[in-house]
Amino acid sequence: MAQAQGLGKRYVRAFFKGFCVAVPVTVTFLDRVACVARVEGASMQPSLNPGGRQASDVVLLNHWSIRNYDVQRGDIVSLV
Repeated sequence: MAQAQGLGKRYVRAFFKGFCVAVPVTVTFLDRVACVARVEGASMQPSLNPGGRQASDVVLLNHWSIRNYDVQRGDIVSLV
C-alpha cells in the first residue's frame, strides 16, 4: 500500500513539473512565433470562406514575419 502511494506521488510530481514547463513554452510560442486563428464571416470572401458557406477556415498567423518586416504584396495581415 505504501509503495502505491509513493508511486502516485511520483506521477503527480512529474505531471506538475511537465505542466510548469509546457505552459510557459506554449504561451511564448503562441505570442512570439505563430498562432492559429479561425476566419468567420464575409469579411475575407472570396479568398477565405468561399461561397458563403457556414464552415470557417483556419489560418496560421505568422508573428515571426511581422517582427522581421517581411510583409510582401498579396499577404493577408490580421490586426487585433
